[in-house]
Amino acid sequence: MTSLDGVLPAIVDAHVQHWNPRHTPWAATRSSRLYGFVPRLGDRAFPLIASRADREFVLTPRTVARPYEPRQYATDAALVSTVVGVPIDTVVHVESHWRKALPAGEQSSAHNTALEETRYLLHLPFGQADAPRLGAIVAHGDPRDRDFGEILDQQLAVSSLVRGVRLVATRHPDPRVRDGGDADNILSSASFLDGFAELAARKLVFEAAVYSHQLYDVIVLAREYPDTTIVLDHFGMPAGVFGPIGTRTGATAAARADIWRLWRERMTTLASYRNVVVKLSGLAMPVLGYGHERWGNIGGQATLAEMIGPFVEHVVSHFGSDRIMFGSNYPIDRPNAAVDVLVGALVDCVSQWGDEALRRILRDTAIRVYGIDDA
Repeated sequence: MTSLDGVLPAIVDAHVQHWNPRHTPWAATRSSRLYGFVPRLGDRAFPLIASRADREFVLTPRTVARPYEPRQYATDAALVSTVVGVPIDTVVHVESHWRKALPAGEQSSAHNTALEETRYLLHLPFGQADAPRLGAIVAHGDPRDRDFGEILDQQLAVSSLVRGVRLVATRHPDPRVRDGGDADNILSSASFLDGFAELAARKLVFEAAVYSHQLYDVIVLAREYPDTTIVLDHFGMPAGVFGPIGTRTGATAAARADIWRLWRERMTTLASYRNVVVKLSGLAMPVLGYGHERWGNIGGQATLAEMIGPFVEHVVSHFGSDRIMFGSNYPIDRPNAAVDVLVGALVDCVSQWGDEALRRILRDTAIRVYGIDDA
């Protein structure tokens, strides 16, 4: 194992989500709310009342039904320094799909709940009791909204830590793979591209969450706004590349090889757009097809490094380490891999490129992209 001691002072985790379902307007699935009240009943009921898409995305209701705040993250990340020689000292919070649970017939305002999420973060004990500090916030935002510019200004007024917005645009042709977007081809639609000018004018970062077959939409966006930094979440999310999910996605070796080939080709094209940064997050996401056991499907650091190694090598070779950053995607990745396993596997994969690549991917790129104070 490569030690990072002397290579960098500490790691920046550029993709963490925080919530507290009991004390915030964040609304999870029916099964997660049930779990919050009766954990054992929730475990048994989850396979019965949650859709297959939701089950395969989170594996267990514990992921979303329990509070996940700085104290819980600090506990999860405590072993990182023992594995790689340095701790995680800074996190970037990425919007966590807050939706207000309202009575039947009433509609929630997505941007109002996004503002509430930002306010909620400011009262959490970041930087206390061994918890990392909050370096930046990526809030929810949808450029298709008519008042998108006003929404951005409201976010910036709430906190100077807001550095960008994310819109989850994931859509999959397999009906049993979880969709996050409300329409196809969101990022390349005329209304989205028109509204995106408001974000570009404020020099904010945009974070794109798509499945790998949707990467051409990111290419269109990067071409239309070459001066705006676009961060690609979860290295393009090649759903099913490691095993079957949904109805038939990744069900055969040939299908998985095709997912890998198309991901590789599209990422190569995307790399030619210098305003695109790749986030090596979601390395243990269940939707990649690791398996369906709720208590872990990977087996350890060496196995994870072996599986993600070809993806990491392709990204580093084409984007360069100055356009790559690390994110744990916690707590979504928690059922499959501990934070120290994620970090250790990534260090194993990246160490062949030397100390400079390790510094950039595990700290410097995130600090530059999100304008984090590195004092």
